[in-house]
Amino acid sequence: MTTAAEATPYSVLRAAILSLKLMPGEKLSERGLESMLKASRTPIRAALMSLANEGLTQRAGRGWQVTPIDLAEVRAVMEYREALESASVRLAVERAEAEELDALGDLARSHSDDEETVLREGGDFHVALARLSRNRFLADGMSGALTRLSRTRWLEVQSATSRAQAQDEHLAIIAAVTDRDAELAAERVVSHCRGTRERLLSHLDGERRRLRGRGFSIIESSTAPQPL
Repeated sequence: MTTAAEATPYSVLRAAILSLKLMPGEKLSERGLESMLKASRTPIRAALMSLANEGLTQRAGRGWQVTPIDLAEVRAVMEYREALESASVRLAVERAEAEELDALGDLARSHSDDEETVLREGGDFHVALARLSRNRFLADGMSGALTRLSRTRWLEVQSATSRAQAQDEHLAIIAAVTDRDAELAAERVVSHCRGTRERLLSHLDGERRRLRGRGFSIIESSTAPQPL
């Protein structure tokens, strides 16, 4: 967690966007952010450009905006995540140490009613699992995919049922890896990814009108998303 002493325009803006305190589609101006962040224009501009590289902000005319939630991109990133994680878990079956799997199990079993903690620990679980592949490109790809999905995942973790289901599925994946069953581990990862995708898209589709009423910008682009 970033402390007050470590806070930068980038870290503060990123946290506000990922937690939906700054709404998808919300207009941002460098001048307005100066007073909000108590920072000068140069670091604010640098922060906005860095966030644009992560797909969290984008140019809007002469200003900026928080990137709208794009349902087509959500589908594409979820497919990408599924491919990454199924490859990672097969390698983890071969390469992970027993102590590492025990630690991952402890992370999966942790319980919190705080949505921010649940979101962070859920992401930590998937990145840690990818790291057990001993392939940093797979781990980096997983981290990038989860960043792209953070805002939609935030909506999902607000449901206690979804949180409990995700925890059960995480533990089932670990059990298969611990048993060194690559096929079962990959099958459970794919099932988890697809189930999460369907829940997210169903929620966004069903709640689109209400979310738009709260100020969310939800779009369905007709073009392929840019690479991570």
